[in-house]
Amino acid sequence: MAPFDPDREDVIQRAFQAGVLRMLVVGTNPEDWAGAAGLAERHGFRCTAGLHPHEASRWDSALAEALSQALEGPTISAVGEIGLDYHYDFSPREAQRGAFAAQLAAARGRGLPVVVHSREAFEDTLAALREHAPHLQGVLHCFAYGPAEAEAFMDLGYAISFSGIATFPKAPQLREAAKLVPSSKLLVETDAPYLAPVPFRGKRCEPAHAAIVGRYLAQFLGVPEDEFARRTSENAAALFGWSPPGKVRSEE
Repeated sequence: MAPFDPDREDVIQRAFQAGVLRMLVVGTNPEDWAGAAGLAERHGFRCTAGLHPHEASRWDSALAEALSQALEGPTISAVGEIGLDYHYDFSPREAQRGAFAAQLAAARGRGLPVVVHSREAFEDTLAALREHAPHLQGVLHCFAYGPAEAEAFMDLGYAISFSGIATFPKAPQLREAAKLVPSSKLLVETDAPYLAPVPFRGKRCEPAHAAIVGRYLAQFLGVPEDEFARRTSENAAALFGWSPPGKVRSEE
């Protein structure tokens, strides 16, 4: 994304220094897909391709074909970021639901997991995912709901991923949800360049901050930090198809 154009390689090195060794480069629109794939190939990362709900009004047969081609890439690990966003409604809700349904079907057809964006759209998101259960897996990315919603998504087999929002003082329901997520379903992320955790809130978020989110949640849940890091890393490796902890490529 453009906020990283001035110092992208420095950002990656800071992540390595913070112990963040694997990254999923998320492509949210056709203009991102090639760049995400190229970055993943250069650094031994993995990537995604998908049409974000903000862009859903662009969905048509030509874009569907372009996505199909992007998903052929050797570093593709998931279809995403896809889903529903009823907070901003940058695309009409009907268009969002249509694009989401089509991309869920594409992911299922290819045997790929999905990275799901859901904001103020719990019921419709759950209904769309239920259409493909139990044949499709994935993660509720940047989770921003409460305990009941977390349980509903996990009942369909989905993992729950927590971002810097978990550190925000006004997110108690989110932390209550984290208490309910079993270690086998728990992931951490950044949503960089957005939602930097405390104490960097309001600044550009970057991949190194995943370590801050992880430490915060480990302390909140009363889990040793190294155990928490190992388990969330194993979960990500299993979901996205990369090497498990302890088998990191030398260039990483």
